[in-house]
Amino acid sequence: MEDKLNKKRLYLFLAIVFIISWSLVAIIPLSGNKYGSQISLVILSVLMLIPALSSILTRIITKEGFKNMYLEPRFKKNIKYYLIAYFMTNIFIILGAVVFFMIFPKTLDLNLSTFGESLKSNGITIDVKTIFIAQLLQGILIGPVINIIFTLGEELGWRGYLLQKLSKECSIQKSIIISGVIWGIWHGPVIAMGHNYGTGYIGAPWLGIFAMIVFCIVVGSYLSYLVIKTKSVIPCAIAHSAINAFASIGVCLYKGTANPFIGPSPTGIIGGSIFIIVGIYCYIKAGKINKPFEEELVVYKKGEIK
Repeated sequence: MEDKLNKKRLYLFLAIVFIISWSLVAIIPLSGNKYGSQISLVILSVLMLIPALSSILTRIITKEGFKNMYLEPRFKKNIKYYLIAYFMTNIFIILGAVVFFMIFPKTLDLNLSTFGESLKSNGITIDVKTIFIAQLLQGILIGPVINIIFTLGEELGWRGYLLQKLSKECSIQKSIIISGVIWGIWHGPVIAMGHNYGTGYIGAPWLGIFAMIVFCIVVGSYLSYLVIKTKSVIPCAIAHSAINAFASIGVCLYKGTANPFIGPSPTGIIGGSIFIIVGIYCYIKAGKINKPFEEELVVYKKGEIK
């Protein structure tokens, strides 16, 4: 009976999140807008809240309740994971960019000429190096929390609910892979519009969607491990926010037009090389944890966590 109820909740969550999300994204082309327009930016921001909304609706419809949402910070004994999420996430991005520029040194532009031209085309006349330093400091210091409300909107659904439900159906490693694939497919419509990989490339939009699925599996392994170890979605929301805020920092140093499938941003195979290593490590470590979410539910029933 419990297995059937878990599957019902799992399928209902997926139905709600995809129907609402993809319907919302459809407003962009149907209203005559394109990716990057003002209305599309608003819609994409709202889109990030849909996984959390879907989790809440599923909990209400199936009378599950809200005990195991993993919203408690649980700082005690987890400070190192918060520090990893806050600072190491940006370091992974920086190291990935360093690897890229070591392989392609001629693309490194310390004068920020391409970045400067981009700013001028948008009517920004402030000194390009000043803007770059400001973006760098902002990304490091406040990037991990600058859009945490929206990243929490995703993490409450993907890692706080979907991963938990999948772990009752299969191993935690399979759950991480499946949730990563679903997370990547969920991005499909916006990838087709040009998010992360642009448009007009060979194999568009399917190659971009496939690349996003791979990226979501890799990063999802890292984010999932943070949730599993801390029993909270807050550290992975911090890491997710850091990625969103800091991912393009390497592109500012690129001379010419960067290839998003390669780097220097973490969505590329080389720019994301450090995340690949970290993701594999977290995937392996997570596999050694026996039924982490089910153990957490038992603790709740005993009243040991409030």
